[in-house]
Amino acid sequence: MEDHLYQLLELPAGSKILDAGCGNCHVALRLARKGLRVQGIDIVANHVRWAKQEIKAQKMENMVSARVADYHHLDWVPDMSFDGVCTMETFVHAREPEQVLSEFFRILKPGGSIAMHEYWHLDDDELPPGTPTDLIESIKRIDEESAMPTDRRLRKGVLQQMLKDQGFVEVVEKDLSRNIAPTLLLFYVLGYIPYLVICFFGLQAWFVNTEAGVQGYRGLKRHLWGYSAVKAKKPLTIFDDFEEGVRSRRNEDRQRPSMRPRPS
Repeated sequence: MEDHLYQLLELPAGSKILDAGCGNCHVALRLARKGLRVQGIDIVANHVRWAKQEIKAQKMENMVSARVADYHHLDWVPDMSFDGVCTMETFVHAREPEQVLSEFFRILKPGGSIAMHEYWHLDDDELPPGTPTDLIESIKRIDEESAMPTDRRLRKGVLQQMLKDQGFVEVVEKDLSRNIAPTLLLFYVLGYIPYLVICFFGLQAWFVNTEAGVQGYRGLKRHLWGYSAVKAKKPLTIFDDFEEGVRSRRNEDRQRPSMRPRPS
């Protein structure tokens, strides 16, 4: 998935990118080996400490750095200072997703890229009849226990619209649900028996990762949720933004049913 994220960014070697929610910098280090200069940020101090250890161990200090920071508040970052921004399953943790995307837009240079790998899911009123209630309960519990408030909002197409609302253009989405299915199947096989024991004792909230692994595969097979790669760009100029809006309205007009009377 890291290689796919790199391809989405479409940036040349030497470009400076922000990895928002870097964890232990696994993604950042992979991108750095392809020539990108990466600033990783994470709100969890232990994650950043582990990331710095890994950066030093791999002798990548000249290409990757990490610091504790909240992607809602990037006041320390000057306007238009990054060529790219990426998230790998971290945007779901946003408390105010619009504010986060606004900050990403501000710190990107004109023409800069954003690439995001995130999950989406059906809304409650979109669930097909007969959907097991334990799956519905699981996704709500996973969101709550894993501090993922934005996940409840990320229905199919919502992230793309959020990006457009913040001024991004050339917004493109690709469904990668099939790509993650083998990994989720592995989690399902490894976690199924332990998960039955967890359910028997009512301990799902204490073993949320196990629940996510097992129920994630079940939900994916039923197409209740999926995994998308979304990319977009900051306009080079205000005219690019205007032209993108015109193209979008034209496409909407083409898709709207014609109201002209049929000839008799």
